[in-house]
Amino acid sequence: MSSYSYLFKYIIIGDSAVGKSCLLLQFTDHRFQTVHDLTIGVEFGARMVTIDGHQIKLQIWDTAGQESFRSITRSYYRGAAGALLVYDITRRETFQHLGTWLEDARAHSNPNMVIILVGNKADLEDKRQVPREEGERFARERGLLFIETSAKTAMNVEDAFTTTANKIYEKLQQGVFDARNELNGIKIGPQYNAGAPPGQKTVDLSKQSKQGSSEEGGCC
Repeated sequence: MSSYSYLFKYIIIGDSAVGKSCLLLQFTDHRFQTVHDLTIGVEFGARMVTIDGHQIKLQIWDTAGQESFRSITRSYYRGAAGALLVYDITRRETFQHLGTWLEDARAHSNPNMVIILVGNKADLEDKRQVPREEGERFARERGLLFIETSAKTAMNVEDAFTTTANKIYEKLQQGVFDARNELNGIKIGPQYNAGAPPGQKTVDLSKQSKQGSSEEGGCC
């Protein structure tokens, strides 16, 4: 697990019980737990992905959604290259709170941090309260990536993380991120080829694959 070209640090944010921990568990362990305890503070997971022939280690911090832990969450924005901003498509209030989460993230993070808006629990279509088009519009107007997922069925879970990684890698190649400054949420790994520094190639964003650590019960 130590042989990677880059490490990208992620943070997962959003209200309690939207499925943040379920998404992390599905991505890292390919499994789903029906019942979870409430996340207290911050939890951690990691997994390797391949982008443009490079092994990339994703270091993912899963944060508590409760207001009482917001100050802890804020400290993890610093030094994050990517963020998953998650809401529950079956609970409109979690969508209505996105503006506050986004404002918080942008106030405390690197301005180049890549943020993907994730509408989770897409398997519960009969209980949907937030139309897909509304999520897409919110993301488009604020310059975010967008995807709908189901941590329960694994639908688009892989894509949520790898699409974000592809965008970070693209920015790295364009020189937007300086990999030598770890405050950007990127760390050069032991496999890094010093003869091919960032900025020399452009990643093919069409190369995307498919497919968490405790959260309040009912996440999917």
